[in-house]
Amino acid sequence: MDSSDKGGLAIILTDHQPAYLPWLGLLHKIAIADKFCYLDNVQYSKTDWTNRNKVKTPSGAVLLTVPVYTKGHFKKTILEMEINNDVPWRRKHWNTVYLSYKKSKHFNKYADFFEDVYKREWKLLTDLNLHILHFLLKELNINVSFCKASDFNFQGYKSEFILDMCKKLGADIFVFGELGKDYADINSFQKNCVKVSFQHYRHPTYPQLQGEFISHLSIIDLLFNCGSESYDILMSGNIEKTELLKIA
Repeated sequence: MDSSDKGGLAIILTDHQPAYLPWLGLLHKIAIADKFCYLDNVQYSKTDWTNRNKVKTPSGAVLLTVPVYTKGHFKKTILEMEINNDVPWRRKHWNTVYLSYKKSKHFNKYADFFEDVYKREWKLLTDLNLHILHFLLKELNINVSFCKASDFNFQGYKSEFILDMCKKLGADIFVFGELGKDYADINSFQKNCVKVSFQHYRHPTYPQLQGEFISHLSIIDLLFNCGSESYDILMSGNIEKTELLKIA
């Protein structure tokens, strides 16, 4: 769709699978978009970050994993993945977060929310991730039009799927993750008047507790340590929406 058909305002779209306690790069990708599509109807993969992420503890980075029932997962979408609450994961995760960050400068600002998260019994992984993501977007003041892929009938595979998404959601620019270069059919996007951009996230450094700086942790590490400065930090050294619009 030509941006001239919408009064000259180009629409930037991006997407991503649900992620548990996501890292900074995902929040940056959402922040530079006008619309974000939550890919809840794609196949679950054990190797993705859908149900796991890292936090910093006194002994270094530790992986927190939400246990899910994986039997038959090759035939299941993320939307269908159920949490195995027979495993006491909520107590373990909250204890790890509490002990690791209770002395951080801004822990009290966010602690109540996360304590409540781990008091609830979640059935579906996507509901847990969505609840956390909405909170993060609010706290970081990231305003984006939000939709779920499961509410649409996008057709195709990988690049074709995304192009169909762009058509149905009226996007002029689509932001791929860095690995999108491996499968994006740029010619098809150009023929359909959709420009593409590939995110290359430059991870910032910021004050952390407990020794040398560790990158690529959950966004909660940044929030607990930096509070209201978190948005500026995660955006620092990276492309802003205004720069992205210049390619339209």
